[in-house]
Amino acid sequence: MNAPMRSAKLIKGATGDWEVVIGMEIHAQVTSQSKLFSGASTEFGGEPNDHVSLVDAAMPGMLPVINDECVKQAIRTGLGLKAQINLASVFDRKNYFYPDLPQGYQISQYKHPIVGEGEVVVDMAEGAQVTVGIERLHLEQDAGKSLHDQHATMSYVDLNRSGVALMEIVSRPDLRSSDEARAYVTKLRTILRYLGTCDGDMEKGSLRADVNVSVRRPGEPLGTRCEIKNVNSIRFIGQAIEYEARRQIGILEDGGVIAQETRLFDPGRGETRSMRSKEEAHDYRYFPDPDLLPLVFEQALVDDLARHLPELPDEKKARFMAQYGLAAYDAGLLVADKDTADFFEATAGYGGTPHDAKAVANWIMGDVSAYANSVGLPVAQSHVTPAQIAGIVDLIGEGVISGKIAKDVLAIIVAEDKSGDPRAIVEARGLKQVTDTGAIEKVVDEIIAANPDKVEQAKAKPTLIGWFVGQVMKASGGKANPQAVNEILKAKLGI
Repeated sequence: MNAPMRSAKLIKGATGDWEVVIGMEIHAQVTSQSKLFSGASTEFGGEPNDHVSLVDAAMPGMLPVINDECVKQAIRTGLGLKAQINLASVFDRKNYFYPDLPQGYQISQYKHPIVGEGEVVVDMAEGAQVTVGIERLHLEQDAGKSLHDQHATMSYVDLNRSGVALMEIVSRPDLRSSDEARAYVTKLRTILRYLGTCDGDMEKGSLRADVNVSVRRPGEPLGTRCEIKNVNSIRFIGQAIEYEARRQIGILEDGGVIAQETRLFDPGRGETRSMRSKEEAHDYRYFPDPDLLPLVFEQALVDDLARHLPELPDEKKARFMAQYGLAAYDAGLLVADKDTADFFEATAGYGGTPHDAKAVANWIMGDVSAYANSVGLPVAQSHVTPAQIAGIVDLIGEGVISGKIAKDVLAIIVAEDKSGDPRAIVEARGLKQVTDTGAIEKVVDEIIAANPDKVEQAKAKPTLIGWFVGQVMKASGGKANPQAVNEILKAKLGI
């Protein structure tokens, strides 16, 4: 079945509707123990200038040597993006001055990148899908970091990040709303994490976005774009796009023109501000780096890397739907995080026997996620285990406990008995569900006798039976079998 079409996300201005057009340039730090052209460590959090080789510091006579693993990581990423892998590519010098760029140029790729065109399919609300074209992925060095808050009159430079390998993933301008942009970055980050090519940690700067925003009247040619540099959170990406689109619409509706420029997003003020006029490619005076030969490899390397790729989110989602009977929405939520997807499978198949997969998914996305969030941990890192969730699901399925008692069992595991077995907890604490219809009938009779007015109301309006169910469950401490309670109440009330 085809996914529904995306809905038009137009912005209402004072003079009519506008469409926002968004393209993204994602800078993803390559997962690698050493830098792109040196053996210096890429470990985060070292003392300033502690992970700097003579190559990173651009000392005279130092020559770059390509890191084989960084190349393989770029190829893996390209394969994960269903992109063209270029067997020959070229490293160029991108010339510009910045205090934390010791060479005075950045080694990057321009006309001949390692990865060409690909795509990312993004799931949106109500089952709609958006296909975002990938224009290219190229390898380049990161710059260092300027520190302006360490001294009253001077700025310091930390070169630990200088020379770290980045993949710049450039999309086509296929996004039409801040929601789509956020969903795209989320999906791309998930793919990178599944592949193991970037950890996607935006707080540490491992994933940063340059967001290109323009506006136009629906159906008209593309407008002049502004680039918002180095946005480091998915929430800020959405806020920056919303503000920038409104800013541009305001200028155009007042008869002005958009200046092509680079802007920064200020999260404190929730606004973008001008940084510098936008450079064009010729401003950087690109030319092939004379210290590096063209990067050439065989198709056999690509094929070998493709054979060893892990199952990616879209394939895992399709399998979860087919194998476990999950709805697309539920499967999508589970596979959004690889560790959560693995936790689900470990639970659904715990002990080598199948457990109710839909119930397992509901518990993981509901109560288990709520607990994990409360302690600031991912689901798979909370102390609740697949064995415990499988045990709770089985107890409900067997009719031993109700859903309400199951929540109590989980609360006991979380607060008191972290390694406890659910079945043993239920036995030891007398939490078994009451299925004795005689005992339930006795409670029902007492509640009916005590509430004659409610009885008459329920006969006139049968939906009020829910109130009686609640009272019976309360009186039984949540142990009465809800199905039996419903059947006995219907018989007693004549509805």
